[in-house]
Amino acid sequence: MDGDGFGGGGGGGAVSLRRRAGRDASGRIAAGRAGAARPSGVVRRRDRGSLSIELIGFLPVLLLVGLAAIQLGLAAYAAQQAGSAARAAARTASLDDPRMSPAAAGRAAMSGWLRTAGAPAAAPCAAGAPQTTAEVTVVIPTVLPLLGERSVTRRATMPCPADPGTGLYPPLRSTP
Repeated sequence: MDGDGFGGGGGGGAVSLRRRAGRDASGRIAAGRAGAARPSGVVRRRDRGSLSIELIGFLPVLLLVGLAAIQLGLAAYAAQQAGSAARAAARTASLDDPRMSPAAAGRAAMSGWLRTAGAPAAAPCAAGAPQTTAEVTVVIPTVLPLLGERSVTRRATMPCPADPGTGLYPPLRSTP
């Protein structure tokens, strides 16, 4: 590539048509010019380690954002599990099945590592009652203990059978 006119170097008597920034016509570094290029291989001492300091300053913010995302995910999961437990407890209460209590059905529908604030509450269908409602409160696990203990409550309603113990439900009402 010698002699191509682009300063490929290496003799041949070629003359570069380009001028380097910050140099005069003879190729020497121009004295006193703003923006003069540094000779290659020279590192300014003032810039060394500045990226490490910036990273250390930004790292707590990055960790806080990550922990907040995890906390939101845990809160959403706890709310979903509370809804599942409330539906299971209400369904069991509406069936009036003596083999399983509504509270046990609610606890069985949740993940084992979640804590409930009290037992899932659901009363079995009373004679003539159109529906039963179950309520479950789940404690949201926290990533940071500074947030304190929070909980989420979900309710579910299921229709009661027309004749308790038979499993027959009243017909749906049609609207004109």
